[in-house]
Order: sequence, then structure tokens, then C-alpha cells
Amino acid sequence: MESYTIGQAARLLGVSVDTARRWADAERFPTRREGTRRMVDGPDLAAFCVAAAQEGGDGDEAPYTSARNAFPGIVTAVKLATVDAQVEIQAGPHRIVSLLTREAVEELGLEVGARATARVKSTNVFIDRA
Repeated sequence: MESYTIGQAARLLGVSVDTARRWADAERFPTRREGTRRMVDGPDLAAFCVAAAQEGGDGDEAPYTSARNAFPGIVTAVKLATVDAQVEIQAGPHRIVSLLTREAVEELGLEVGARATARVKSTNVFIDRA
């Protein structure tokens, strides 16, 4: 299972480190200590990302944009079938769903809580494991 520092979580959430710390202090998502670092488990961060995106912003935050159609985020769901698979990524306020082969998902090691980047070209979405 992948874990993230508060700084990494802040980048994935599209907020400042201070905001991520305040949210953790307010127990909006669970953290644990590894030495002096506060860590967030990937599945917990994925669940929080989905909940935060559904809450919506208050309009004061800068919009989340992509550079060259790349959407870095966190995997929030993986549905495997015999040959194909569906992967959902929460990239800031954006929920991106991609259909790809089961083999690709397994080779990339995609699982809930893993960092990944969705790359969009026309109607195709490609997933890169971060």
C-alpha cells in the first residue's frame, strides 16, 4: 500500500501544505507518524479526494488546470474483468475514468491509493503510474 507525506497529499489535492495540515488536524483524513513525518495511507487519501471533490470548492481557490493534457492524481477505484479494466482517478476536482486492459493495470500496479497521471488525447485516456 502506498503512503504519502502531508506535502505529497497537498500536491495531489491541489492545496497548500498548511491547508492539508489543517484538514489532517481536523481529522478530515487520518494520518500516522513515521518518525517525524506525518503520513497518509493511499486508500484514506483516495476516499478523502472523492469526498472533497463532491463537496465542491468555495470559489476562492485557483482552478486546477492541466499542462499538456496531463492530470496527476490518485487512483480511487479499479474494476477488473477477465480481459479489460476500468480505472478511476481523482485529479483535484476532476474525476477521470479510463478503460484499458487488465494486463496494463496489473503491469502498472494500479490500485486504490496509488499515484497516477491520466493523459488525455482526443477521446483516449492513458494512465501513467507515478
